[in-house]
Amino acid sequence: MEKTTVLKVEDLDYKYGSIHALRGISLEVNEGEIVALIGGNGAGKTTTLRCISGLLDAPESGNISFYGESIVKQKSDKIAARGIMQVLEGRHIFSKLTVKENLSLGAFNRQADYASTLQYVYTLFPVLKEREQQEGGTLSGGEQQMLALGRALMSKPKLLMMDEPSLGLAPIIVRNIFEMITKINKDGTTVLLVEQNSKAALNIADRGYVIESGRIILTDTSNNLLNNEEVKKSYLGEK
Repeated sequence: MEKTTVLKVEDLDYKYGSIHALRGISLEVNEGEIVALIGGNGAGKTTTLRCISGLLDAPESGNISFYGESIVKQKSDKIAARGIMQVLEGRHIFSKLTVKENLSLGAFNRQADYASTLQYVYTLFPVLKEREQQEGGTLSGGEQQMLALGRALMSKPKLLMMDEPSLGLAPIIVRNIFEMITKINKDGTTVLLVEQNSKAALNIADRGYVIESGRIILTDTSNNLLNNEEVKKSYLGEK
């Protein structure tokens, strides 16, 4: 059975002034997958996500299509309304708003099934239900990451993109977050995951892409990447 392609990025070039950040990036994500994009600092992972979600100006060249339709020159709010939601690195919750108010903002384009979606988020993250009247800024780092993820889920995205969800979190919290990403995927949400913790990302992903200096240098199943000697040495901290 042929898989439906949710996201297709073709020959994407992007520059910050004179800095050539992406050089001919091509990748695709199929319906129901978790796809990991791994690489070192400054490799182009975040730039790739921000190009897809419309948070950067249009690229120099190349195309981005979502379910077969080009979104390359669309504004970020239109892309979000189509069903692409990005959880930004650093979480970016509204610290002075309550947990529930933060979640409600995520449902700006999904008011019809707000109550059932909120219940789903609270089932995934019971701590958010317990603290729904607390200001977001009073939560721990792990709870803030749960809130950022829950807020994204409130829009019922077709594609959830996550940028460095493990950053700055204790190992036990990281494990919990990755378990939740797996559960969200099993519940029907396709995921594109950018993560410096390459081993953790590949352990839950179906496939992976390795990016280096703005270029995709390798793509394979996650299992093959985990067992690739060069990947083990360069990205998994194994000798």
